[in-house]
Amino acid sequence: MKLSTKGRYGLRALIDLAVHEEDDTVSIQSISERQGISESYLEQLVRLLKKAGLVVSVRGAGGGYRLSKPANRILVGDVLRALEGDLKAVACSAYQEEQSCEGAECCVTKFVWKKINDAIAHTVDSIMLDELVEESKRLLKKTEEESI
Repeated sequence: MKLSTKGRYGLRALIDLAVHEEDDTVSIQSISERQGISESYLEQLVRLLKKAGLVVSVRGAGGGYRLSKPANRILVGDVLRALEGDLKAVACSAYQEEQSCEGAECCVTKFVWKKINDAIAHTVDSIMLDELVEESKRLLKKTEEESI
């Protein structure tokens, strides 16, 4: 499985938003400057995150975005699925209700694909956004200390 820039940049943007949301809302422009991602692309990503209910927008002066719920209640898997869609490495029809695969009954490779897909889901669903936020804050602090 290979994540596109939507998943990679979108997760980075959401972490950045969570790290800086202490300042109330976070603008697309500020995320763009810190992360080196174009504003127009970020707008597309934030639209997907908003549609998935992971961020909310605030209008008006000082408006921007913030998380819709605490970072400790947001799974990395939910973020990646909102941006990428299905995270399965292999779309094996043997596990679909309509089983369009003729050899599904005697296919042994379906067990490999299921294990791979399950491992991906388990991994991304076992990491909460707040873990990445804390790690990001730790790295930012370390970088600041080294530059002094």
